[in-house]
Amino acid sequence: MVAAVQPVQLDATDRALLRQLQADARQSNVELAEQVHLSPSACLRRVRRLEEAGVVARYVALLEPRTVGQSGTSYTVVNIERTTTETLRRFEEAVRLEPAILDCFYVAGGNDYLIRFAYRDADDLERFHTEVLTRLPGVMRLNSMLVLRTVKKTTALEV
Repeated sequence: MVAAVQPVQLDATDRALLRQLQADARQSNVELAEQVHLSPSACLRRVRRLEEAGVVARYVALLEPRTVGQSGTSYTVVNIERTTTETLRRFEEAVRLEPAILDCFYVAGGNDYLIRFAYRDADDLERFHTEVLTRLPGVMRLNSMLVLRTVKKTTALEV
């Protein structure tokens, strides 16, 4: 069971900070403070408070997949044989250990999981299906969708 997370109360300045950080987390504290009309010290205090409260989970670099040789994206719907607690636990543990799986969501409806994976070419896609997806514990059925074109992609949450 996942513990409930309590939302943090955010004021307009917190929201402005979060929008700026989501757009460019590498800007200096001085630049960030200027953008949100705070002194640098007040800005740093607020950012640290947001980090400590878990609002800012981490900072990352977002890579352009094609520049690192991963030209395709696959979304795969996974159905599990039996949705017992133990089967789901084993499946999820195996997914967490597989570095090629970028996202895995436990979903409601007629399917059990949705997985996202980036691949180099058709051979890489086939290898991923036969050597990774079909070998995950409890997998009964897979249905993959290949992305033809990305219309919108963002990591920024509306705050």
